[in-house]
Amino acid sequence: MRMRRVVAALLTASLVGVALGVPAAQAAPDPDLTVTAARIIRTTPVAVTGLNTVPVTVEVDAKYAWADANPGMTLWAILHRTAGTGQLQDLYTMPLTRYEGTTQNGKWRGVVNVPSTANGKFQLTDVMVGSFWPGSGDMTDPTPVPNGPVLTVNGTNLPKLTAQVLPDPVPFGKGYSIRWTVINGSTGKPYGTKLKVWLPIDNGCVEQFGGPTYLTDTKGSVTKAYPAAAADALNCLQIPAQPSPSAFLSLFVRRPGIVSATPSKTSAPVGSIVPVEGKVGGAPQGCAVNLQRLYGKTAWRTVSTAKVRQSGRFTLSAQPAYKGNIYYRVSFPACYGYLAGLSKMFVISGT
Repeated sequence: MRMRRVVAALLTASLVGVALGVPAAQAAPDPDLTVTAARIIRTTPVAVTGLNTVPVTVEVDAKYAWADANPGMTLWAILHRTAGTGQLQDLYTMPLTRYEGTTQNGKWRGVVNVPSTANGKFQLTDVMVGSFWPGSGDMTDPTPVPNGPVLTVNGTNLPKLTAQVLPDPVPFGKGYSIRWTVINGSTGKPYGTKLKVWLPIDNGCVEQFGGPTYLTDTKGSVTKAYPAAAADALNCLQIPAQPSPSAFLSLFVRRPGIVSATPSKTSAPVGSIVPVEGKVGGAPQGCAVNLQRLYGKTAWRTVSTAKVRQSGRFTLSAQPAYKGNIYYRVSFPACYGYLAGLSKMFVISGT
């Protein structure tokens, strides 16, 4: 039997997207799958409020040319946002099961669970073999749907998700906590009941929907304690829905900008090069560091720039311009989730 492998690129892009620079999948549609028609069994806009979802029936007519295909093979469809503004750019159906014909030429049916956060218009654009699950599927791009139908969603009382990290920034080697809150974004008030939420970290933010599950208080808040090791991972709040969250908030905790620097010499001939070695806590590879020299009593000017290496270390070059004490420091501009920082001032004497 031909092996099928799964792809999570669509979901990863939807949940994390530009913030993490996730690349899109580069493949071709399944050569065995042809979609001839698709229908959304709904003639009026879907009205959905708050944290509710409304199931809407979806039907797909397709042909699957692989002779050894399982007779119980399912499909799943993707609906892409074409109008309106909202966090969700795509909706995914539950498994579509065949109700007529054969696997080679049949009709499949299932539902898409529509949340309020889908406020706007979505077109059924693509279909894939199997069932939607982050981290699973075909090593193929979705198969396009010709003239896919459009679903209009009128969402109201959409949720607003916020997070408060304590302490902020999070020290290296220390645990922390995040107070996650879900409220009615229209009224600015809690929904008034305890809410189930998912609070995954790292790959769980895009690959393991379904837990761990936490319960907020009636104000919509829940506080979770995290170990020090989680501080370098993605931290997420997700509103449970099937087959994917109806709303989410993802963040990396902020880190302090801790910089140390030491010149290889404390005195050197005027015009000579003096290497300055240093380190940035947390090793933010690729971030810039600037060697600054004091002009007058208060003006610091950059005289050398370098990048932080994978080890967290860097090397800058000082060049004494005159005889006497010259004051330097290393500046680390804010980068990624790291705050700006300064090293202690040091002196190189020009001779």
